[in-house]
Amino acid sequence: MNKIRISAVSYTNTKPFLYGLQNSAIIDKIDLSLDIPSDCAQKLIDDRADIGLIPVAATLSLPKWEIVSNYCIGAVGAVNSVFIFSNCEIHHVKRVQLDPESRSSNNLAKVLLKNFWKIKPELITDALDYSASQDEYTAFVQIGDRTFGKKDQYKYVYDLSEEWQKFTRLPFVFAAWIANKPIAEDFIKEFNQALRHGLAHRHELLKTLPQRADFDLEDYLMHKLDFELTEDKKKALYLFLDYIKAL
Repeated sequence: MNKIRISAVSYTNTKPFLYGLQNSAIIDKIDLSLDIPSDCAQKLIDDRADIGLIPVAATLSLPKWEIVSNYCIGAVGAVNSVFIFSNCEIHHVKRVQLDPESRSSNNLAKVLLKNFWKIKPELITDALDYSASQDEYTAFVQIGDRTFGKKDQYKYVYDLSEEWQKFTRLPFVFAAWIANKPIAEDFIKEFNQALRHGLAHRHELLKTLPQRADFDLEDYLMHKLDFELTEDKKKALYLFLDYIKAL
């Protein structure tokens, strides 16, 4: 039997899912690779993966796709790992440096800039050092583990999931388990069981992770992240895609 090729994000937010996959019998049925979010998406687009935990914005580049899991990387309010960092208040920002590792979060920033904050800063995709800014009017998007402990370094910090909730009154889905082809129902059932197993063992997982003085990993994995793909999250996902199409 050919193994199902799965691409997953390598960030801390995915570790509960990885724990479940790597500690369940399904591990013998899959070919698992760990990638940055944009590469997860590209593997699915290029058919180098069958299932990917991909940024939801990337589904717009797939001719055919379907959600194959009851779980996602989401948040209800602040997520504490997806930000715009700025030296000035957002309405005074003239330039925004985008995160090269991101698709959904860059698009989320664009949606909020246009529709919520109603500003039109210059968007920069090739900054020499996108993840820092000394300029008063230049902000930047950054996501994932690289943001841990960084909130105190900038005067203005905008949690994009929290800002989305202010804008729409909905939760947000950063990444979902997406397939680019039909997947057998038996496999999907076992896949979901493995993911659920990982979520149920987050406390055991936390014991294996390096602890940080500048970031509360337990709060992040147990409370800030919300992994259930609820109906409200699905509603938010499709609304977000509509906003992207209108950019």
